[in-house]
Amino acid sequence: MTAVRLMRERLGRVGTGLMTPLAPAEEWRRAARRIEDAGYGSLWTNEAIGGREVFAQLGVLLGATERIVLGSGVANLWARHPAAMQGAASVLADAHPGRLALGVGVSMAASVERSGQKWTSPLARMREYLDGMDAAVAAAPVPEVPFPRLLAALGPKMQGLARERADGALPAAMPVEHTRAARERLGPDKLLVVTLTTILETDPGKARATARQMPLLSLPGSPYARVLRELGYPDEALAGGGSDEVVDACFAWGDEAAIGKRVQDHLDAGADHVVIAALAPDLASSADLYERLAPALV
Repeated sequence: MTAVRLMRERLGRVGTGLMTPLAPAEEWRRAARRIEDAGYGSLWTNEAIGGREVFAQLGVLLGATERIVLGSGVANLWARHPAAMQGAASVLADAHPGRLALGVGVSMAASVERSGQKWTSPLARMREYLDGMDAAVAAAPVPEVPFPRLLAALGPKMQGLARERADGALPAAMPVEHTRAARERLGPDKLLVVTLTTILETDPGKARATARQMPLLSLPGSPYARVLRELGYPDEALAGGGSDEVVDACFAWGDEAAIGKRVQDHLDAGADHVVIAALAPDLASSADLYERLAPALV
């Protein structure tokens, strides 16, 4: 409970996601400092298997900033042994007290199999992995301030595991009704950090076309499509990148006020913290967007 309470105090209402292609470290440092200076509570970054390894990246960004919380959104459990996950997070949390949030996820079958590994049941794999992390705690540093462990949990079973074995959940690209249901499943004592993809575009056609370029619904075995079906969206609404209704529910687009309202809707539905992931071609333009949005959000 201590990690949840302390992180709630540090995060505030809104954070950001920097999930962009590979770039030199100094570009990441500059973008992170601009986001911190704009007043956001957190900055999250992701990883594939190989390429931009998430803990090395978090170390670079923690070293470049002073206050902001850095989060893995998410650390792919297929990329490392569970003891390595626990050890890496513990080292960073020890070096930067109160500034690390660990999001852990199972990725998707296609990505895992491309790495030469065999995809297995996500729920069973996550449960086994958490056992391995817990077994490694004694061999890892003990941070002065405990870090929260969050699961990338979209469906009710993974959210149940997040309530049982973690400090909360880190869902992404879901409608407000999903946030409300997630809070009910998690209960009041767990962190709920919601990632909201954001498009600063007031033209409906352009905004929706940009959203449909995201492959979330078209990926083989997409968990996003599965969960949207469970929420009542029919198959025909999920085809072609999503109907207008699906796009409008899963993405925040419009001007600063419209995006601010969607953030507030998720907070009102039970989110502790909303991470806006602005679609931009590079790090500099991402920072530009976050600076522009900051007065309406933070």
